[in-house]
Amino acid sequence: MASHPKTFFTPEEYLRLEREAEYRNEYFNGQIFAMAGASPEHVLIVSNVVTQLNLQLRDGPCTVYSTDLRVRVSYTGLYTYPDVVVICDELQFADDEKDTVLNPSLIVEVLSPSTKDYDRGEKFEHYRTLTSLMEYILIAQDKHHVEQFVRQPDNRWLLSETNQLDGIIELDSIGCELALTEIYNKVKVTGRSS
Repeated sequence: MASHPKTFFTPEEYLRLEREAEYRNEYFNGQIFAMAGASPEHVLIVSNVVTQLNLQLRDGPCTVYSTDLRVRVSYTGLYTYPDVVVICDELQFADDEKDTVLNPSLIVEVLSPSTKDYDRGEKFEHYRTLTSLMEYILIAQDKHHVEQFVRQPDNRWLLSETNQLDGIIELDSIGCELALTEIYNKVKVTGRSS
C-alpha cells in the first residue's frame, strides 16, 4: 500500500519543518508553499533598499530586516518572508524561538512576474490585518515603478505611485525616504517606464 503525501500541516508542524529546512517556505491554511529563487535584479533592489533604509535609520528607534525574517499574520495565519521589513517598536515574537515576528511597521516587496498579482492582492489583504503595519511598498523589477500604500486614520489605504527615476518616496511612518535612483542603482531594467 502506497503512502499518501501529507497535504495538511498545523502551524506547529510547519515551524518545526521550516526551522530545519534548507530553503524558505511560506505557510497558509494548512499548506506549505516553496518560495522560488530570486533574480539578480530582485536581489539587487532588495540590497539597495536595505542600504538606503539602514543609512537613514541607524540612529533612530526603527530597525531594518531583509528576506530571512519570518512574519506571522496572526489574524489570518499566514507565515511569510517579506523582502524588507522595518520594525519601529520592540520586537514581538510568535514564540520562544524568536524567529517569527508579529509587528512590522513597514513592508517592502519586490514584484516578480510570478508573484506580482499575489503581492498586490491576497498577500496585501493579509498584511492589512496587521495593526502595526503603516506602509506597504511594492517595487517593480522590470521597469521603474514603485507603489506606496499608506494606512489612513480611518483604516483605509491610500495609494501613491511613481515611475519617474528622479522620484522620491516619502516614508512618513518611519521618517525617511526612498529615492528611485538609489532603488534602481545598477539594476538593468528591461521594460519601459512611462
